This record gives sequence, structure tokens and C-alpha cells, in this order.
Amino acid sequence: MVAPASAPLLDVKELVTRFVTPHGEVTALDRVSLSLAAGAALGLVGESGSGKSVTALSIARLLPDPPARVVAGQVFFEGRDLLTLTEREMCAVRGDRLTMIFQEPMTSLNPVVRVGDQVGEPLVLHRGLSRKEARGHAVELFRKVGIADPERRVLAYPHELSGGMRQRVMIAMAIACSPRLVIADEPTTALDVTIQAQILSLLGTLRKETGAALLLITHDLGVVAETCDEVVVLYAGQVVERAPVNVAFSAPRHPYTRGLLRSIPPFTTDDELATQPLEEIPGMVPRLHELPTHCRFAARCDRARARCTAEAPQLQPTIGVVPSDDPRRLVRCFYPVT
Repeated sequence: MVAPASAPLLDVKELVTRFVTPHGEVTALDRVSLSLAAGAALGLVGESGSGKSVTALSIARLLPDPPARVVAGQVFFEGRDLLTLTEREMCAVRGDRLTMIFQEPMTSLNPVVRVGDQVGEPLVLHRGLSRKEARGHAVELFRKVGIADPERRVLAYPHELSGGMRQRVMIAMAIACSPRLVIADEPTTALDVTIQAQILSLLGTLRKETGAALLLITHDLGVVAETCDEVVVLYAGQVVERAPVNVAFSAPRHPYTRGLLRSIPPFTTDDELATQPLEEIPGMVPRLHELPTHCRFAARCDRARARCTAEAPQLQPTIGVVPSDDPRRLVRCFYPVT
């Protein structure tokens, strides 16, 4: 089945993922929904343990089963529900039309295989190229992602490259087959700030040149502001706010989104920064086996009232609650910030 032209490239609906743990089965994702248009960029943000990486791995069907399993929901990609595909059918999609860039390339790259052969492998598997032809394409891909002396670098092993170069290798591998969707899971976390800027600039350039959509998973709101069109904020496995980036960051409506933004150091001089203590969100993300049945953020929220500890809010538009708010915004809160 081919998706209608107006349909989103990726449409995740009510995704529920659970893990078997010593405490019993816990819900890591609770009815997570998001959508991404062709060529667009969506940022997925939240603290560690909020469910960002689990969302990405659930979409790509890369979670180990057991202990993890997707128990409900749909993941439509190019009109097909990925959750209904056989593993063989999914392998034909993954690495070709849908690709991933992982957080730490040193653990993702095979240490005993030359990086050029690893970058060329998707072309062998999905395009039927010979190893020699694939290595030739790898040279061009290395050049495209800004790796100097690509003819020599394709012969290197991962340990012979810097962290920034290894991440560029991962990007080259991800774009080898001209994918429609690239999922980048914390692609700059292990890199210094200069290399981070280069990698993000590269992702933006490649997105414009290839037309690929980008699902960017990060804890860095500044990166999302510079890179993405829309943001989805996760907390304890639930979407708590979803809106265009400029809308969400200029006037956050969920107290958690507001707290994340207030915890960012202001862009100022070192002397000025020393006089401005950072704000923090009190408390911790609840453990998955101790999730409350009411609002999951209530224990950390300065706006919580009796209703917040008695009922669970639903994700819904704020129009009517917050006058003249953006109709594209969805918030999971009884008393959104105004």
C-alpha cells in the first residue's frame, strides 16, 4: 500500500512498549503518538529515562524481544504499518528507506572490519552492488560527509579514527541508500562542542540535499531549536507537549517543558553566569514500576492541585484553556502555563 501524498511519512499512533523486569512487566512507552512529514525534522526531548531511545528503537523494531515488546499501537511508514511486517520485510526497510545514527559509534561499528566496507554494506544488501563497487561509493560518501583523504580513510579501522570521524562514518552509512527517514539518537553527545556543531550542520545540509526527514532524539533543547521544525516532549513514557519548535520554546504550556527551558544556562558572559544560579526541576523521574495512576509530573510540579493527584490528564489542544493559543499545540496538563 502506498501512502496518499498528503499523509505523513511517519505516523506513530498510540504506541505502547513494555519490558519484563525483576519488578514485573513495566510500561516504558504509554500511548506515544507523533508524526513527521517528508523532509521535515522532529525533535524528541526529555530527561534520561523519559522514553526517547525506546521510542526510536520501537519504531525501527530494534528492541530485544524478550525482554521488550511492543504491545499496542501502529507505526505507519510510507503507508505501511511496520509492526505488521515480517522480520525479513522489516530488514528490507531498515538500512534502506529507514536508517539510524546511534549515540556512540565505537559500539555500533565493527572493530575488525574496515569502515569503508561497513559503509558499503547497505549498498551490497539493498542495491546488489559488488564489494568493490560498494567501496567506490563509500569513497564518495566519505567525501560527502567531509572526511578528508577518503580513499585512504575507507581502509581504516574504527579505532584509527577520531570520535568526530567515526560519527561521520555512521552518517555516511545512514545515507548510503538515500533513505526517506533518518533517526538520529543523541548523535553528538560524545563529541566536543566544535565537532557537535559540525555534525549538526552536516545533518542539516544532507537533509536539504537529499530530502530525508529527520527524527532527532536529544536532551539538548538548543540543538532542537536550531535543527527541528517540531518538538515532542516526553516525560515518564508519555508525550506531555507537542508543538512547532518556535511555539513550544517561546511560550511553553506544560510545566515540565517550562522547567527544561529554565534549566538551560543563559547565553551570557562567564561573570554574569556566575551570578545567575541555574533553575532545576525538583525530584526525579518516577521509576517505571512505581508510576502513579494520576499525573506523572504532579510530585515535581509547582502548579499541582488536588485534581492532579486524583486524575490522569489527557493529551489535548490548549485552545479554550489558554486563549488564542496555537491550534497545533497539544499538552497533557489540567492547568497549563499561561
